[in-house]
Amino acid sequence: MRTDEFDFSLPESLIAQHPPARRGASRLLHVHGGGLDDRQFTDLLALVQARDVLVLNDTRVIKARLFGAKQTGGQVEVMVERVLNDHEALAQVRASKSPKAGSYLHLAGQLNVEVLGREGEFFHLRFVDEESVWTLLERHGRLPLPPYITHAAEDEDEQRYQTVFARADGAVAAPTAGLHFDEAMLQALRDKGAEVAYVTLHVGAGTFQPVRAEFVHEHTMHSERYEIPQATVDAIAHARGAQGRVIAVGTTSLRALESAAASRELASGAGETSIFITPGYAFRVVDVLLTNFHLPKSTLLMLVSAFGGMGAMRAAYKHAVEKEYRFFSYGDAMLIERASSY
Repeated sequence: MRTDEFDFSLPESLIAQHPPARRGASRLLHVHGGGLDDRQFTDLLALVQARDVLVLNDTRVIKARLFGAKQTGGQVEVMVERVLNDHEALAQVRASKSPKAGSYLHLAGQLNVEVLGREGEFFHLRFVDEESVWTLLERHGRLPLPPYITHAAEDEDEQRYQTVFARADGAVAAPTAGLHFDEAMLQALRDKGAEVAYVTLHVGAGTFQPVRAEFVHEHTMHSERYEIPQATVDAIAHARGAQGRVIAVGTTSLRALESAAASRELASGAGETSIFITPGYAFRVVDVLLTNFHLPKSTLLMLVSAFGGMGAMRAAYKHAVEKEYRFFSYGDAMLIERASSY
């Protein structure tokens, strides 16, 4: 397939720059059996059935962005992609000239960081300070908002670009479908009889990168860490036994579940995934997907096209633009029933 098949025209005015006034105040486009229904996110409670299980990603966004200078004085921006241990991390480094191995970066006015080398497009960094990388990022880093949000992170973003159930530090981007939920909605779903379960997938910065290859199969995905608790495996088995559905809240939850079931029955445990889901993929776990609207030519748009069907997604995105839905991280949501054929 050609990457251009996943392109679409999006007015800049539809890219949400701020979250709605409160969590859950978004619109919801329900895509099912060739139909499109315009709803509100609060209608999710009526669309979820008592025997269903919703699976959410409990990763927490870390303050991964640091600014500073190289030894030569040139300005530098560091975006931590993955913390390796208490003192080392992989990061994207933006500078007029790439720093060399053995050189030092001076970040946030007081952090000395040694450049150990490169691993592909990432730099291997060592934080010289005695405190852990986690502590230093929380104290000196800035929240890494997506590139299409044009303002610097504000107090509002510190709260709203984080899910209410965020627990496990490690993501550099929020699992945005989860941003719509407040505690009241989660409790109402439980009260209805649906189960709420969790996985962890630490979202990397690659989630924002468009596919630049001419053909889809030429694109290489970044690897991300995930973990599936046994309680989630049990909740899914219980839902299946009761003829309920598995509803993935976000593409990250879906990717974690499908990765964990790639070669066998769904199993608990931790792992790495670079799964690239494109049309023709045979889904093993997820029946329904709750997700936001995604970037043109992105791997996430390819994933939802695989899940809901190419034609259905083209129609849904055209409809969303015409009806002026809000797009991307702070935007509105879609509830997609899995297509039985393409």
